[in-house]
Amino acid sequence: MEDLHGARDGMDEALYSLLPEGLSTVGSARGRTRLGTLMTLRWMAVVGQTIAVLFVYFGLGFNLPLALCLAVISASAWLNVFLSLAARSPQLLKGWEAATQSAFDVVQLVLLISFTGGLSNPFLLFIIAPVTVSASSLKARYTAAVAGLAIALAALMPLFAYDLPWKDGQQLSVPELFESGHFAALCIGIVFFAVSALRINEDEAKLVRALDAASVVMSREQRLSAIGAMSAMTAHEMGTPLATIHLVSSELRNELPNDSQYREDIELIAEQAERCRGILRKLGQAREAIDIVHAQMPVSALLEEAATPHKGLGVNVRVTYERGEGGEEKVPVIRRSPEILHALGAFLENAVSFAATDVRAVASWTDQQIIVTIRDDGPGFAAEVMPRLGEPYVSQRGEAHLGGGDMGLGFFIAKTLIERTGGRVATRNRAAPRRGAIVQAVWPRSVLQPLDNTQLDGLSEP
Repeated sequence: MEDLHGARDGMDEALYSLLPEGLSTVGSARGRTRLGTLMTLRWMAVVGQTIAVLFVYFGLGFNLPLALCLAVISASAWLNVFLSLAARSPQLLKGWEAATQSAFDVVQLVLLISFTGGLSNPFLLFIIAPVTVSASSLKARYTAAVAGLAIALAALMPLFAYDLPWKDGQQLSVPELFESGHFAALCIGIVFFAVSALRINEDEAKLVRALDAASVVMSREQRLSAIGAMSAMTAHEMGTPLATIHLVSSELRNELPNDSQYREDIELIAEQAERCRGILRKLGQAREAIDIVHAQMPVSALLEEAATPHKGLGVNVRVTYERGEGGEEKVPVIRRSPEILHALGAFLENAVSFAATDVRAVASWTDQQIIVTIRDDGPGFAAEVMPRLGEPYVSQRGEAHLGGGDMGLGFFIAKTLIERTGGRVATRNRAAPRRGAIVQAVWPRSVLQPLDNTQLDGLSEP
């Protein structure tokens, strides 16, 4: 468990492979923007720009090229009108389409600000807005293109910008150093907000992907349960016709003489019918037993079931149980939960991967709680990873500062499943001089109460 990124490389790949093609990445939703969203933002900009220009010209009496300003603003309005007529239904734009519209918004803002003072205009920072919108919804390459366009046009603005509007007969002279400061602030703002929005977008994408993988895991568990129910139904439905076949074939066998040419065939039919009945009886008995096991089991047995697949892999995996302070002598019986089994199996697999020789899983209980503690004798969690345990991050392989590999998704899913069942997860390293990591899952006993007898009887009915 030296590093969460290197802890379960294979486990993350297996989880991603569970996702159907449409869910294997979040690219189908990420990197796309709704046309209606961009149009709404553009209408807001048109209204705000119009009010600002008219207020400066008529309210403050500043001299500015009103016709040019209104023409630039109307260009955005006409674009929205055209898009509303061309789009027959709500739609997601492709990446390049949304980037093109964001680039148009950048050009429109640069022209409007150039007509009203250029780098001297305090509203220069509004150029950050379309870049941030692009970064919050589009992929990095499109955002980089829009941000580069904004910085380039801002750098060229002094070549064609009008003077800062002021009252008639007065002229405001802004030092070049002040304009350079405005330009520097704009560039820093564009880069900062673009990178921040991209990072948040990436984190959200990882979270969506992790939740998709968790949904697939739970869906498979549900399908396994459905298969068990279907097998029981099949056994029940096939019982009557097989009994009839067995009865008729037995009667025919008794009526046929020993030297009949059909006797051997009838005996074969009777034998195979009896064999099928025996198989169906076993299915019914197995289903009844499995139902009871799935309904409830001692916490020690549940932990043993989670640990069994990880034994015999070169590491000694020990499962023990112990009574905590205030707990009764008898091992508590809890509901058998596929979520808990999957989560504990993921923690044990991670421990086995990094243990030197020994992994110990301990189930303990008090009168209020049930605790499962998993310890290994490996290197332990790296200090820089501890604050991020449980985040669904996925790093690139081969990062030297993190030891290489991936794991965050598997740990995230296991932690999420534990929390879904009403528990919580705590992680720490063992106290020196001992080496290794500790993962502990804790539940209130009330949330793991077994099913009552009435529910068990209902489960065991064919």
